[in-house]
Amino acid sequence: MSEYTARVRWVRQADEAYTDNRYSRGHEWSFDGGAVIAASSFPHVVPPPYSVETYVDPEEAFVASLSSCHMLFFLSIAGKKRFVVDEYVDDAIGVMEEDDRGKVAMTRVTLCPDVTFSGERRPSAADVERIHHLAHESCFIANSVRTAVAIEPVVR
Repeated sequence: MSEYTARVRWVRQADEAYTDNRYSRGHEWSFDGGAVIAASSFPHVVPPPYSVETYVDPEEAFVASLSSCHMLFFLSIAGKKRFVVDEYVDDAIGVMEEDDRGKVAMTRVTLCPDVTFSGERRPSAADVERIHHLAHESCFIANSVRTAVAIEPVVR
């Protein structure tokens, strides 16, 4: 078993009443390796100035985590098969809509990887398809999409 942690921190600005729903949704994500990411709500859900368009929103992070996990497994599998990858670019797309339960959810994420290979040993289209299949089957995040989410609040 492995555990992963993230700290999400939001602080009300002194000039914000908060109860009027006019407060910044800007916050930060901190990770154990020291990375700090500026985050906010999606600007189409909460319009600026209460969201920050240049910050990462949770929905984008969800799409990016699926893409990143898939890429990392793809690179590992391709390397083990002795294919040299020079570049991997994925313009991944997530679709948020009402699902079959009537809940707004990320119903579909489409990965669009464009991989450039070099070297003497080049994969066939079938090889690339197989590596993507294996990467998808191995991806921890893709395998977790149906994960249970537990809420354990700190009570003061």
